[in-house]
Amino acid sequence: MKNDNSFSGSGKAWLYLLPAFLFLGVFMIYPLIDVFIYSFEEGYNFASQTSFGTGGYNYSYVLHDPYFLQAVKNTFLLVLITVPVSTGLALLISVALSSVKPLRDLFQTIYFLPYVTNTLAVGLVFMVLFKKTAYSDGLVNLLIHWFGGSSVDFIDGPYWAKMTVLCLYTIWVVMPFKILILTSALASVNQNYYRAAQVDGTSKLRIFTRITLPMISPMLFYLVITGFIGAFKAYSDAVALFGTDLNAAGMNTIVGYVYDMLYGSSGGYPSYASAAAILLFAIVLTITCINLLISRKHVHYI
Repeated sequence: MKNDNSFSGSGKAWLYLLPAFLFLGVFMIYPLIDVFIYSFEEGYNFASQTSFGTGGYNYSYVLHDPYFLQAVKNTFLLVLITVPVSTGLALLISVALSSVKPLRDLFQTIYFLPYVTNTLAVGLVFMVLFKKTAYSDGLVNLLIHWFGGSSVDFIDGPYWAKMTVLCLYTIWVVMPFKILILTSALASVNQNYYRAAQVDGTSKLRIFTRITLPMISPMLFYLVITGFIGAFKAYSDAVALFGTDLNAAGMNTIVGYVYDMLYGSSGGYPSYASAAAILLFAIVLTITCINLLISRKHVHYI
């Protein structure tokens, strides 16, 4: 009877999980398999389909395409700059908000506004701030002039200037969500730990490194993982700043390259797009696994 009850409970659990498995299978696993198959079909396009080929050509074409290599460079720079900077700034702002009681709710609302604002609208504001036109150098260039520097065209100028704007824009957009998560995590920390540390005369820096960071490390790890994945999927940010022809601007991303291969001026070739998408999937999966291995030593779950 005990074994029957145990089997019955296990069967019910699998039955409850069945809808989720069906959803994942239909909308995630099957499309991934389909994309994987497309990536090995040589010469596949919307007009005609070919038989299953050796598949090496699609990956070779993508890996030797200068537009894809530029997109990989842009994406990795965006990831390496925006993820740690946005997470670090969000942590500092969250700690500051947690220590301020007057007008705390007002400040939290103000910091969260960029997250609920339309992405293209924020991009338009950044263009007004940074774009150099025949009539105006933009607000940022006015500040540069005020400090004695020369004006820079951040939208149509050199690569470093355009990448700077893109990184600032991405940090501005993603940071409010991180502030919200970290503020909630800080509020959930048991105050008894802080009281005990204060009784022992522990410094604020040691309290932060020995109590606060370990207690909120699961949320920090979650933000880092989702930050990496989100940055690798960046596309609308670049479009909002530099328009739809990102290859001409030299600011395309891997997702933008996939979109161009499907629907852009060079589109109609899902085999190339699928190969690029599989490469992106492999990159994201590898980095996620590395982060998971690192988290085993540095993330503390209560």
